[in-house]
Amino acid sequence: MNKEEQEYLANYDIAKYDRPSIAVDMAIFTISDSHLDNADYRKLPDKRLKLLMIKRGQPPYKDMWALPGGFCKKGETVYEAALRELKEETATDKAYLEMCNVFSESGRDPRGWIISQAFMALINSKTVNVKAGGDAWEARWFDVELKRISKEQYVIDQSGNNTIESDSVFELKMYHNDIIIGAKIKEKRLYRDYHESVEYDVVESDGIGFDHGKIIIYILNKLRNKVETDGKIVFDLMPEYFTLTDLQKAFEIILDRKLLTANFRRKISEYVTETDRIITGGGHRPAKMFIRNIDAFYKND
Repeated sequence: MNKEEQEYLANYDIAKYDRPSIAVDMAIFTISDSHLDNADYRKLPDKRLKLLMIKRGQPPYKDMWALPGGFCKKGETVYEAALRELKEETATDKAYLEMCNVFSESGRDPRGWIISQAFMALINSKTVNVKAGGDAWEARWFDVELKRISKEQYVIDQSGNNTIESDSVFELKMYHNDIIIGAKIKEKRLYRDYHESVEYDVVESDGIGFDHGKIIIYILNKLRNKVETDGKIVFDLMPEYFTLTDLQKAFEIILDRKLLTANFRRKISEYVTETDRIITGGGHRPAKMFIRNIDAFYKND
């Protein structure tokens, strides 16, 4: 730095400006057996998409459920803070981790001006050891269901601005044994001058603290869209060895629809490598096991 810059910084008072606290909130997903008993051993286990939630042990929102997360420490990037929180909550940092969106609306946290960087993490259930910490006293995996329950579209202006508004209401339901929590969230999409903006507002929240209902729905929609366009991230929910049936089931659980087996296997064929392992037992036919084809998986186009 030159002398002018050094003198400027020596007299600069950052305390003159209001500064927010920065937090990370983690939507950590896995796929595993439903908590409901499956009485027919001949059927494949009833798998569900699950989201890790923590029960808050102190105000605000004491005894309500929230996403795991915490404040950034001095010197940390938000990504480093997310990795730390992931390992603290699950005892592993080996997961797909992606920054998703910043939530900075006024009043989103009653403690003050707190901006949250939301992350999506995908993790294999067999690699985690969930534990609660910090201001949480309980951590649980919740079965997740998300449905669009209404959609309306309005053409606002056709005189040159090409403005269209689309409003949808999503219903989120989450289950763990006899615990049921959820939220209804309004999604507003505005198309103006060929550009899109998206906003989410909480309509109802039942048992979920802060604005975490809309963070969950935002990230769930993002996850579905990514699986539609690039399903490679689904492999991060799988163990090292897996069957094609289990892989297809994971896609179907996230997309919430059935897939044609022949089409699915053709599309993912280059990303899997057959092994000499066979899985047997449980009353169903033996099945071949596969691993990722690393060469195809990480190749540059």
